[in-house]
Amino acid sequence: MAPPRKNKLPQPLPDGFILTDTEKKKWRLGKITGQGGFGLIYIASQDVDRPVPDDSDFVIKVEYQENGPLFSELKFYQRAAKAESVQTWKRNKKLDCLGIPTYWGSGLAEYRDLKYRFMAMERLGSDLQKVCEHNGGRLKKTTVLQLGQRLVDVLEYIHENEYVHADIKAANLMLGYKDPDQVYLADYGLSYRYCPDGVHKLYKENPKKGHNGTIEYTSLDAHKGLVPSRRGDLQILGFCLLHWLCGSLPWDGVLKQPTQVQEAKASLMDNLPDSVLQLSVGRASTDEVASFLLYVKTLDYQDKPDYRLLKELLSCGDGGRLDFSVPEGAAGSAAKDPPNRAKGQKAGAARGAAGAKLRPAQVGDEDSDRGKNKPVQARYIRGPPVSKPPAQQTDGGAQQSSRSEDENLPAVRRSLRLRPARTYEEDDREEEEEEEVGPKPVPARYLRGPPIGQGAPPKQKTRPKRTGKTSEEQTVTCRIPEPRLDLCRRTRAWAQSDRQTHTPYTERPDDRPPDHGRLGDGFGGSDPRDLKQKAVSTQSRSQRSWFVYVGVFLLLVAVFEFAKVFLHPFKRKR
Repeated sequence: MAPPRKNKLPQPLPDGFILTDTEKKKWRLGKITGQGGFGLIYIASQDVDRPVPDDSDFVIKVEYQENGPLFSELKFYQRAAKAESVQTWKRNKKLDCLGIPTYWGSGLAEYRDLKYRFMAMERLGSDLQKVCEHNGGRLKKTTVLQLGQRLVDVLEYIHENEYVHADIKAANLMLGYKDPDQVYLADYGLSYRYCPDGVHKLYKENPKKGHNGTIEYTSLDAHKGLVPSRRGDLQILGFCLLHWLCGSLPWDGVLKQPTQVQEAKASLMDNLPDSVLQLSVGRASTDEVASFLLYVKTLDYQDKPDYRLLKELLSCGDGGRLDFSVPEGAAGSAAKDPPNRAKGQKAGAARGAAGAKLRPAQVGDEDSDRGKNKPVQARYIRGPPVSKPPAQQTDGGAQQSSRSEDENLPAVRRSLRLRPARTYEEDDREEEEEEEVGPKPVPARYLRGPPIGQGAPPKQKTRPKRTGKTSEEQTVTCRIPEPRLDLCRRTRAWAQSDRQTHTPYTERPDDRPPDHGRLGDGFGGSDPRDLKQKAVSTQSRSQRSWFVYVGVFLLLVAVFEFAKVFLHPFKRKR
């Protein structure tokens, strides 16, 4: 028979099959209770003469002999997790329990020309992943911190025995079979001997081995292709604690893109502690996890962590039993919402009932306001400024009226105002100053329309009286020299005459007045027709000067060409 393909679940062994380990101990297989990545797990018993009871204390994990994960796990137990070593460690550290499953034996077996490798261990209960799923993806904060402290104890033991786990996650954390309050770190298929014979592995990135491990929690060192280290284990633990506490991780949406997961993890570690503190959910703050990851960030690749300090960072002041009940506000418990959230919902319902009658009127007001054209500010209107009606209120009255108008507006529209009322008042003051200068007369050449009879008397343009000005402002407005005042009046009369006739400039060149919009143009009291003749004579002189310049230029060019032709034979003779 052809050898089985590696990393494939083995064909099941028959119920009651007898296995013999390397120490000649016999084991009887019962029914299958579960399966791992590449192996099957059977209930087992050392009493081979009768069927295996359902409450047996042992299990046996079986894989094909060619598979690597069980071989790596077996080597870890044989070298670093012998029962005697674990008991000695617990006594020295004064620990009641150390979450490492007890190893009972291993060996090889053959069935129907297929070779198997097996390992006997103590029986464990359900895994923590099922508990998290039942609780909506989250655990209580005290439970998370207690789990962190216990796992730090486990990692300290395996690190001191030259190994790292490299695959910490809820699916690899098993509750005790007889005591669910105990948690064990299982599945050492990816464990690695980082420090053989006391010599730490060197820092060497290998992109071909990048992103090894469980993508949600694997360390940044593993993403870079480095062999696992102690700081990598602690970083994985920190990501797990954050997930159990918050129910999700920032990179959950890009798990199929390992490079993006790596970038998200690097961003999280670079921006500590704020990047973790902002992930807090409800009352479950992430202060302790942020401090934990911040310490891990300070470690170098070969540094030995301070495990006692790590346990202090995760201290919660509660050393009791683990509480796996549903936390408040978890997705799996709609009945146990936080009190403040329930109060907020009741208050919102009360506000909705009280404001139900007012809501249609407010919506109607806003819709009517949207349909109306908003007044355009004066600075955006082309043409002379429009005079304002006389103010009949004092400053206090104006402020009171504007305040009352503000109160009548909907709250949403008041909140959307971009500028305060004071800025609008400043704009209005500037517009009033522009109006004080007075409008400029429009030149007659820009006015069009049917001509009006010559005998029609010109209409006098009356200016609206301005109110609200002080006596000083009126005095300044009247201080205009008599000659210029006379010029203004005559210019206005000419403009009015052209406005009545509406004759284009080309038809009546002699009667078109010049543009005397500004008082300080320097023409004094001259007749507009004289000014027109002066302008025409100035233009003719400028044209004659231009012809003279062109003639001189052409003459110089001709002289230059003649000299070049005339002197060329003499140069050749020389």
